[in-house]
Amino acid sequence: MVASDSFRAARGLTGDELLALPAVIDLDTSNRALMIGRSTGYGLAKQGEYPVKVLRLGNAYRVVTADLLRLLGLERQQSDGGQGECAGEGHDLAA
Repeated sequence: MVASDSFRAARGLTGDELLALPAVIDLDTSNRALMIGRSTGYGLAKQGEYPVKVLRLGNAYRVVTADLLRLLGLERQQSDGGQGECAGEGHDLAA
């Protein structure tokens, strides 16, 4: 880890960095976003007390980014030209 990486880990993630995250992230990235230490984050995940739902995939922990953004009060903008602003609208799925 270079000095800039350790600084970034210490300061967390910016709003733009959070909104650019993929749909599912590793626990270390979620810990950075929440500004909690690695040991604390993994301890909370093992105890089932992490602030958002944690998925256990084999030996790996994963967090759904949408859940994390919701906790932090952030939302991704719709990229469908404004369609689907109301829940349940703008899709072709049968009810």
